[in-house]
Amino acid sequence: MHSLATNPLLLSVPDVLFLFHKAAFFTMSDHLIQPKRIAMISLHTSPLEQPGSGDAGGMNVYIRQLALALATQGAHVDVFTRAAWENRSVEMAPGVICHEVQAGPTGKISKEELANHLQASADAICAYAAHFEPYDVIHSHYWLSGIVGLELSEHWGIPLIHTMHTMGKVKKASAKTEESSDRIAGEMLLCQQADRLTANTPAEAIELEQLYGTATDHIDVVAPGVDLEVFHPRVCPERESSSTSLRVVFAGRIQKLKGPQLLVRALGIIARERPDLDVKLSVIGARSGAKELNLQKLVEAEAVEHMVRFILPMPAEHLARAFRCADVVAVPSYSESFGLVALEAQACGTPVLAHRVGGLPFAMRDGVSGLLVDENEPEAWAAALVSLAEDVELRKRLGKQAAVFASGMGWEQTALASLDSYAMAQNSPIVSSKPELHDSAAF
Repeated sequence: MHSLATNPLLLSVPDVLFLFHKAAFFTMSDHLIQPKRIAMISLHTSPLEQPGSGDAGGMNVYIRQLALALATQGAHVDVFTRAAWENRSVEMAPGVICHEVQAGPTGKISKEELANHLQASADAICAYAAHFEPYDVIHSHYWLSGIVGLELSEHWGIPLIHTMHTMGKVKKASAKTEESSDRIAGEMLLCQQADRLTANTPAEAIELEQLYGTATDHIDVVAPGVDLEVFHPRVCPERESSSTSLRVVFAGRIQKLKGPQLLVRALGIIARERPDLDVKLSVIGARSGAKELNLQKLVEAEAVEHMVRFILPMPAEHLARAFRCADVVAVPSYSESFGLVALEAQACGTPVLAHRVGGLPFAMRDGVSGLLVDENEPEAWAAALVSLAEDVELRKRLGKQAAVFASGMGWEQTALASLDSYAMAQNSPIVSSKPELHDSAAF
């Protein structure tokens, strides 16, 4: 087998800490069989949905772009997701089809409710794909899809590769969220039973090992990419360069976990303590989650209506323009497995201001392509925003370096690394005795 140390997007845990940012391509070993037909499972959210609202976010972008990049490498990808009403198939591109398969009750249901219909989902996908050409591997995304993936792996006799995207234990520790025991148990099961797991960053790989007991040699670090045809530098006529003004963009679902409330509170501090500065925040996204955040009410409470505007989620091309016209893109998440928004912003030549948490330190370079905020408190964010507002040259330097940093992180590399992970799973003994599903109560 070839040395994985030459591939920055597919690395064993000991290698990743010093090789993660090195850009290089790799060639599959001759004796590894490259998979040609891939079944992806994204149960609770479809890659056809608009990111930034509901349950649609970075994972949707990841699945869509990875599937498209895999197709350019000669693979065929079928993405299976749950349909709310009836079955349908949509060709996303040549070689990529999204199959929406109805399972459980009709209508939209929450992720929490979906956990009670995993066996029905597995059965429905099996029936729907009964006459499809056999697949070589399954790649599941998020724990709900992973549990269904275990069942399909057993039924089809092929290996399962799983990507967590977010982990319950990590969110409980870093963001103090309430996570169900079913989720934790399901993730533990996947770490034991999936043939391989891919992690977005070295930090996530270490979390899989330390928090879930995953065998180190079963983890591959596969960094997400950015669509460089859409997200790239271009002059924005509206962009100003003033030592007293700062245009800030937040793009993502409006929920406490993503931290937009920190930015609004930071603006309140700036309005009171530095009224000479012209700082404006554009919030691009929509409410999401069972416990919605009323950000508009907070804006009114902080008396910063003149500093904040709300914009609905938008297509990638429009989002890229919003990034180019910003002085900085803020990512104040309490927990983040990677942070695709940060990478997309940098690819547009815009620096990032992000919380030092999870995968964000790997999605950017502190002091080079942006700045990291150590304390996720309004005062710390206010201070960071003020420093950027007052230093035009710093913003320009970070922006130029951001574009260079992101330019080597296209989705093609992610696809190649994923194919290598799939091939290793194919050429390893399939984990036996995968448990029968009985929905969430079985965990």
